[in-house]
Amino acid sequence: MNKSSPLTSVNIWAGTLGHNLVLPYILPDRLTFATYGIFLEQVLPSLLQVVPLPIQRNMWFMHDGAPAHFSSTVRYFLNATYPARWIGCGGPVAWHPRSPDLNPLDFFFWGHKKSLVYETPVDSAEDFVQRIVVATDKINTTPGIFERVRQSFLRRCELCNDTRGRHFEHLQ
Repeated sequence: MNKSSPLTSVNIWAGTLGHNLVLPYILPDRLTFATYGIFLEQVLPSLLQVVPLPIQRNMWFMHDGAPAHFSSTVRYFLNATYPARWIGCGGPVAWHPRSPDLNPLDFFFWGHKKSLVYETPVDSAEDFVQRIVVATDKINTTPGIFERVRQSFLRRCELCNDTRGRHFEHLQ
């Protein structure tokens, strides 16, 4: 999942897995299918080294509909690495671009991280990167935070079902 920062217009990738965040990674300013493919093949495996192999073998990969995510090279890699266990455009589990934000990164992480990073004005790109690291650590070490995120996720799923996929933000 990527989000752009208005300060440096960089793309940031992050992941959640169980009770932890996978460390965020700053992607190139101009994300192409080639640079995203390099990230998937060369960087992501090193980010996942802290995750036990049995969990890695059963985890799911999800990304949004950014053009760089939709190339045949990226889809081939994801099919080989996460067979029938990835969500995105052209994947075994399609994620409609206008679907509700049920993804914990979308409804929790990006907003919370942004509030931590921008508590005070950011002075420089270096300050921005350091704040991302500190905010990630703060989120990772907050007791019970991932349990609350899972409970919120389940509530969102129930609301989505109750409204048959229609808008439900006003019901929360």
